[in-house]
Amino acid sequence: MIPYGRQDISDADIAAVAEVLSSDFLTQGPMVPKFEQGVAAYTGAAHAVAVNSATSALHIACLALGLGEGDWLWTSAITFVASANCARYCGASVDFVDIDAQTYNMSPECLAAKLGQAERTGKLPKIVVPVHLAGQPCDLRAIRELSERYGFRIIEDASHAIGSEYRGSRVGNCEYSDIAIFSFHPVKIITTGEGGMALTNDAALASRIRLLQSHGITRDPARMSMSGTVGPWYYEQIALGYNYRLTDIQAALGLSQLRRLSQFISDRQVIADRYSELLADLPVTTPWQHPDGRSALHLYIVRLDLDRIAKSQVEVFNAMRAAGIGVNLHYIPVYRQPYYQQLGFRSGYCPQAERYYAEAMTLPLFPAMTVGQQQSVVGALAGAFSS
Repeated sequence: MIPYGRQDISDADIAAVAEVLSSDFLTQGPMVPKFEQGVAAYTGAAHAVAVNSATSALHIACLALGLGEGDWLWTSAITFVASANCARYCGASVDFVDIDAQTYNMSPECLAAKLGQAERTGKLPKIVVPVHLAGQPCDLRAIRELSERYGFRIIEDASHAIGSEYRGSRVGNCEYSDIAIFSFHPVKIITTGEGGMALTNDAALASRIRLLQSHGITRDPARMSMSGTVGPWYYEQIALGYNYRLTDIQAALGLSQLRRLSQFISDRQVIADRYSELLADLPVTTPWQHPDGRSALHLYIVRLDLDRIAKSQVEVFNAMRAAGIGVNLHYIPVYRQPYYQQLGFRSGYCPQAERYYAEAMTLPLFPAMTVGQQQSVVGALAGAFSS
C-alpha cells in the first residue's frame, strides 16, 4: 500500500531522540524551549508554546481569548473536526462558513455575508478559525479586515501549513491573527510523533496559553499571592489548566525535523509539479495556487470530473484502494458529522463544501515518494476511470 502520507525519519532524528533518552530530562527539560524558539524564529512570531497536540493548542487558544458559554466560534466547513470541537470544549456554540471553490479554504465573501446577517440577529462570532487546508494559505488579509469591522478574534488553524507563505511572509507569524496553531502529527510537514504549537505576538496571550498548558500552575513570584510559608518548593495554581505539555523526547525530534523543513517542502513541490504533469490528460482538477501564497503541500487534493468519468466517487476510491493506493478524503464537511447533526445542522448547509465533498480525493504525497510510486498512483487512477 502506498500511503497518502508518511513521516520521514533520518539517522539525525534518531540520534537527537537518543541523546535526550540518555540525558537527565525526558520532560520539562531544555529541549522544549529550544524547539519553541526554533519555530518562533522560523516563522517570525514573537512567542511559541509547544503542546501535546494541535487539538490541545486550539482548546487553550480559545480559552486564552476568553471563549465560553454564550459565545460563538465560526470555522470552515471543510476541516478536521478539531477546528470546531475546540469551541465545544469551552461551552461555546459553533457555526460553519462555506469554502472558496478554488482554494477550498474559508470564503471571505461567504464570511462577509454571514457576518452581515449575524450582526442583525445579534449572533456575531467571538472567534473565527480559518483553516489553511492542505497548506494553501487563507485570504488572511480579507478576514482580518472583517475582524476589524465586526470585532472577532482570529485563530489560524495552520495545522497543515508550517512552511507555507502568505504575501511574502511565513504562515505562523500572526501578522493578521491573534494566534496561529501548528500540528506535528506524523503525516504533517514535520513531526514530533504527536504534538502541536500555539504562536502569537501578544505577550499576555502567550503567558495565558503557557499557564493553561501546565495545570494553571505558576512559580513566578510576580504572579503568586505568596500566601503562607514560601520556600523554593512553592508553587500556586492560579487557573484551571491542563496537562498539555510536550516532552523533551518529542521536542528533540521536532527540532531535528525543523532543520530539514525547507528540504521537505522542496521535495513536496517537486512531487506536486510531477503530479500536475502526469495528471494533465485525466478528468481531474489539480490543486490551484493562489498568487498571494505558497503552499507547503501537506496534501495533494484533486477533484474528480464525475460527468466525464461516468463513475461514482466511491467506485473510484474502492478501485484505488484495491490497487494498493492509500487515497483518502480531507474532509467530510464537519456539520455532517452525527455529533453536529444532533446540534441541528443538516447536509447541504454549505453548497460549495457539498460539491467539494462529492468530488475530492487526496492522492499520496510524502517527501520520500519515488517517481515509480507516483507513476503507479496515476496509472491506477487512469485504470479506475477506464475499467
